[in-house]
Amino acid sequence: MTIRRACSALQFDRSTYHYQSRRTDPAFLKKRIKEICETHVRYGYRRVYYILRRDGWVVNMKKVYRLYRELGLQLRNKTPKRRVKAKLREDRAPAIRPNDVWAMDFVHDQLATGRKLRILTVVDTFSRLSPVVDPRFSYRGEDVVATLEQACRKIGYPKTIRVDNGSEFISRDMDLWAYQRGVILDFSRPGKPTDNAFIEAFNSKLRSECLNAHWFLSLQDACEKLEAWRRHYNEERPHSAIGNIPPIMLANSAGATSPPDLGKAENSRPTWSDVG
Repeated sequence: MTIRRACSALQFDRSTYHYQSRRTDPAFLKKRIKEICETHVRYGYRRVYYILRRDGWVVNMKKVYRLYRELGLQLRNKTPKRRVKAKLREDRAPAIRPNDVWAMDFVHDQLATGRKLRILTVVDTFSRLSPVVDPRFSYRGEDVVATLEQACRKIGYPKTIRVDNGSEFISRDMDLWAYQRGVILDFSRPGKPTDNAFIEAFNSKLRSECLNAHWFLSLQDACEKLEAWRRHYNEERPHSAIGNIPPIMLANSAGATSPPDLGKAENSRPTWSDVG
């Protein structure tokens, strides 16, 4: 059957049948876009588009944007101020040992009298061990630094701490402490709590197993009950994500749960066994 009769039987336009695509292979265009972004690391897709047009490429902005996204070249619009140790474009690597990555956040609760509490929670994402759970009536950036410094002196400094964009975590005191101690502050994207999923899961356990199960009569009472729960969580409670063993067993192969002798501790490097 001829093409004319076939198209007539199918009611198909012959011009469509004879159409030849003029679409070019985007491989060379992708290569050029990548070259531009490697040379000018802060250029967005609009600037890349104008450079391509200036170089003679016949391409529209939507195609440049699509290829720009496929290559994973999109950038944050603005670098946060005073975040010297902020990590912005690097891929997150999973923790492979204790003190690789910590996660930190606040939990809100109240006393039996109705007075509000803010509880600073910290968890190691590798061993799931919690170095500190500290309640106060109010927290400032300098208070966070003091609490972290006290915990780090016992078990060592982490390489990275994942935090949200709360005012305490983006403060000048926190940024200066992180810079001096060589700690990277890995900030979550606004409105993306899943960026810090480890601390969200820990806070859920804390609320269901401790905060919802106790009345706190005073700040001292809250400190005692939260510390008792933290010790139970670290030393006794099996954690399904690490093979149903307590976090202290993964953090310390010896399984020690009590702090070492104070005289020895002053002459030796802090270890994870100090957590108890």
